[in-house]
Amino acid sequence: MKSFAIIGLSSFGHFLAKALASSGHQIIVIDRDEDRVERVKSFVDKAIVADATDKETLASIGLGDVDGVIVSLGDQMDASVLVTLYLRELKVRNIVAKALTEDHGKILNIIGANRVVFPERDQAYRLAKILESQYVLDSIDLSDKISIIEIAPPREFIGRTLGELDLRRRYGVLVLIIKEVIPEEIVFVPNPDHLIKDTSILMILGENDKLAKIKKMK
Repeated sequence: MKSFAIIGLSSFGHFLAKALASSGHQIIVIDRDEDRVERVKSFVDKAIVADATDKETLASIGLGDVDGVIVSLGDQMDASVLVTLYLRELKVRNIVAKALTEDHGKILNIIGANRVVFPERDQAYRLAKILESQYVLDSIDLSDKISIIEIAPPREFIGRTLGELDLRRRYGVLVLIIKEVIPEEIVFVPNPDHLIKDTSILMILGENDKLAKIKKMK
């Protein structure tokens, strides 16, 4: 179990707090909007109504011992920059900041954010990858060049074994997991003799240009 503080309870901050709390982590939330704070009180450990852009107020909360502070003020660029700067001066060891633009992200990095995230941009890219193929159910970027895609099997896959498909040699991709719906089963690093059914779901790792060939299958 870890402890996190979330500054800013916009939609991103609210749902992040809920997700982390549901995983059993200790959560502190801070927002100057009393209504927003009231809406999360039932599932966080500590909910504080305060203006985090005031350095003395921020210092008085005592965030030095938490495992990470998430600055969810991306729609308020000046506020997110100021809060990130104060957190660095207060020697908070792990700062994650939400940004709206590339320039905003660069500034946050320069003044001390350990990691900058772009939720709206990343979600749009992810959705685009899912929509471009009838088989892709989900997509996770591991880097600019490598991803994992979750797909329903194209017609060419159904009724054949992984060995027969030989995806590593033909396409340079690796099947990490197969999720079987009937009967329900998850197979990690499946064997070459694993038969692909029309109800199988495959998680495939590869370079994006090679995965693109899989996505284009009929």
